[in-house]
Amino acid sequence: MNGLAAHYSRFRVADRLLLTGHSHQAWPDVARQGLLEAFDDAARDVDAKWEAAFAKAERVRDGFRGFLGEPGARLALAASTHELLVRLLSALDLRSRPRLVTTTGEFHSARRQLDRLAEEGVELVKVPAEPVPTLAQRLADAVDGRTSAVLVSKVLFETSRIVPNLGELASVCARRSVELVVDAYHALGAVPTSVPEEGLRTAWIMGGGYKYLQLGEGNCFLRLPEHADELRPVVTGWFAGFTELADTTRAGRVDYPTGADRFAGATYDPASHYRAARVFDFFAEQGLTPARLRENYLRQNERIAAGVDELELAAEVVARDSDTPRTEFGGFTALRCADADGLRRALAAHGVHTDSRGPYLRLGPAPYLSDEQLDTAVATLGLLAAR
Repeated sequence: MNGLAAHYSRFRVADRLLLTGHSHQAWPDVARQGLLEAFDDAARDVDAKWEAAFAKAERVRDGFRGFLGEPGARLALAASTHELLVRLLSALDLRSRPRLVTTTGEFHSARRQLDRLAEEGVELVKVPAEPVPTLAQRLADAVDGRTSAVLVSKVLFETSRIVPNLGELASVCARRSVELVVDAYHALGAVPTSVPEEGLRTAWIMGGGYKYLQLGEGNCFLRLPEHADELRPVVTGWFAGFTELADTTRAGRVDYPTGADRFAGATYDPASHYRAARVFDFFAEQGLTPARLRENYLRQNERIAAGVDELELAAEVVARDSDTPRTEFGGFTALRCADADGLRRALAAHGVHTDSRGPYLRLGPAPYLSDEQLDTAVATLGLLAAR
């Protein structure tokens, strides 16, 4: 698949060792065409540009639906998952059910917001992320009659571990009228997802395209379950009130539309959707399906893991989880290091771009990287770690 590199000339992926694929992947060259198209439409149509912009937004929804395995999914869009999470949290009855259950392995956009809510009196329960095989069951065990929602990632952002049995957790939550919120950001594009097959029809699912889908900033979604029309988010934008605006005689209680617009925000920059629509079309043209991408990420990460093992580094300096099959990980390789950030900085100084989270150095391949590039990055890691 390294023949794809020619389509990423602006990001110079063939000339740079970009192992940041789990965080920010390069954009294909067609993304630039999308941005230019957004400018041209705005210049031509001025405020009438929104008809074309909304069409791009629908193309983005269709792209996400394909990676969710749910053609009819109802999706609210926003610039970030945090924005969508706040709207959803604002719709919960935290007065009568003030308990939120989550894990110690959630990304900072959720962690920080939940910690702040805890300071204001919301009861926050954090279930240890390890051991991962039992995490879903332990979350279910933490649910009680005072719980409003359970929040968990499908793939943990630090370690790349896939959280199994979320469908069983969804069943428990549904029976107890508790909202299940699944963060699928690190799964989409790296781990095939099927909402119906995984038993997640009753769940809220968040994600975006900044990482494996190469969509860039400003492209996130919230997948709504069927019962979403029962909720009235307190944090609500005027795009959710178009019908209300047209009714000049209406007064009193704030009205909400049915469907995804119930969680709509306000005026946004549509250029991100133009860019994303072009990238989704590119993925389709190149045959970058969820199954093909999964096959590639497994192969690339197995190569990285094997290369790291061959380095025979001291475990107290660099270690990886070699006891867990690669199929139980997402799209990157996590290495536990004595000084992960120091090693990241040293690698960057030698032209190998990675990132770190806490004690973990994360190596994230991408479809446009060659095996030679992966091998060079691992060899550089060996030289620096040995020092």
